[in-house]
Amino acid sequence: MTDSLVIIPSYNELENIEAIIDAVFNLPKEFHVLVVDDNSPDGTAEVVRSLQKKYSERLFLEVRMEKAGLGTAYIHGFKWALEREYLFIFEMDADFSHRPSDLPRLYRACLNGADVSVGSRYKKGVNVVNWPLYRVLLSYGASFYVKIITGMRVHDPTAGFVCYKRHVLETLDLDAVKFIGYAFQIEMKYRAHLKKFKIEEVSIIFTDREKGKSKMSSSIIWEAIFGVISMRIRSLFRINGF
Repeated sequence: MTDSLVIIPSYNELENIEAIIDAVFNLPKEFHVLVVDDNSPDGTAEVVRSLQKKYSERLFLEVRMEKAGLGTAYIHGFKWALEREYLFIFEMDADFSHRPSDLPRLYRACLNGADVSVGSRYKKGVNVVNWPLYRVLLSYGASFYVKIITGMRVHDPTAGFVCYKRHVLETLDLDAVKFIGYAFQIEMKYRAHLKKFKIEEVSIIFTDREKGKSKMSSSIIWEAIFGVISMRIRSLFRINGF
């Protein structure tokens, strides 16, 4: 039994899912993987089921009835992990924008004292590959905006490559988490920040997906922009579990 679980949400990741699972299981450190699939019509879940024969007792699958958002997929995964004995719970994308080889670095950061370790694109300059300039400016600008509104000293608050120690997820009120898009990543870090957990950033290189389609949309962007202000207000008045 390993102490670490990697949660990978998926929706139409047929082109990536087998390779990303293989890459995690080929690491020197042992990780378990939980794929939370939103009933992908392209057969992603079927591929995972076939791989479970190869990776018995290491690869797990939860299939939800419909596409319900990144945030709820991770909350589903967090609760699944907390029902078991994992001490370190990771978030990672299915599309190789997060390198599996960086998982041990996030693990070591938490092992050495961090409560939350974040794979950061912006800790040391801008480490993003294959993004158009407008995406870089939007993401970097959003990070600066979040720091101003929330007061968090996190260079990459929208990052989705994260390791949480078990006690962090046990402490946070997961049912009170409001956002379901990329603002979910901001809210989770902000809730951890308000609880005085130590958040440490680990510099990574982020590479845009080569296969499959991005799930980014205008509604997700607006949720992040306006949601940060509402989240700050709710935290000031202790609303929604803050």
